[in-house]
Amino acid sequence: MKQTNALLRVLCLLLAALVPPATWAAEGAKETAADAKKDFPGIEQLMTAEEFARIGLDKLTTEQVQALNAWLVRYTAGEAYVVQTTSEEVRAAVPEFRLEARIVQPFTGWSGQTLFRLDNGQVWRQRIKGRYMFSGEDTRVVISRNVLGFYVMTLVSTGRAIGVEPVRKESSGSKP
Repeated sequence: MKQTNALLRVLCLLLAALVPPATWAAEGAKETAADAKKDFPGIEQLMTAEEFARIGLDKLTTEQVQALNAWLVRYTAGEAYVVQTTSEEVRAAVPEFRLEARIVQPFTGWSGQTLFRLDNGQVWRQRIKGRYMFSGEDTRVVISRNVLGFYVMTLVSTGRAIGVEPVRKESSGSKP
């Protein structure tokens, strides 16, 4: 029972971390497991192999992992935002981080391994698979951390978001 509660707690924290919920909701909340794998990274990529094994997910069948991933997509689309905003435990788990900048033009969106050069000299790389075409002028972005501490970049003008990771600062060569 204690192990089950710990597993549920870890899964709830993981679910609450999948930002932004609006992105998944727009894609449709009733996806199949196969559909969930198209854009959704899957629990296997969201956790290290050690974490995956430590909480016993390595004992699940392929079908069970696919079902869990489909459930994660549905949960993220519906309730994750509520948990992020109402759970003190979830909010306390993430150190505050917020960066506002503009992506240097030309910028036409992201396509899988996109590098984002910001007007403050920092360079960020797309961390999560996904594609998005952009044709606007307003390239303001906000980079913040999700509950698991991963960086998420939101394009202010559209609200679209993608997981990113810091590459370097142009001026000093150090990570942001």
